Amino acid sequence: QVQLVESGGGLVQAGGSVRLSCAASGASGSIFEINDLGWYRQAPGKQRQWLAIRWRTGRTDYNDSVKDRFTVSIDNAKNTAYLQINSLNAEDTAIYKCVTRDAGGTWGPGGPGTQVTVSS
Repeated sequence: QVQLVESGGGLVQAGGSVRLSCAASGASGSIFEINDLGWYRQAPGKQRQWLAIRWRTGRTDYNDSVKDRFTVSIDNAKNTAYLQINSLNAEDTAIYKCVTRDAGGTWGPGGPGTQVTVSS
């Protein structure tokens, strides 16, 4: 099973940018070429919000509410995915998690997440 570890979060000023990482291990080859990748966030008292899904075909679909500020990228050599977030605002404060889905169609549990806190 693929293991994921997110990193890159922290305290960021409003208007700034952050790049989150999602390091994958536990499988051979380019993990993100054989698994779909999803990013979502969870803020206190709010429902999980899906941000983007990067399909194993290479296509990425974004949540309309973030598509102008969020960008998913992949480094297959490092088996690492990234989520670039620009123009941060207070509503971006949340725990961000990455998950993968194999050919069987089941999303894995993902990593522990990384906290992003936006200060005004």
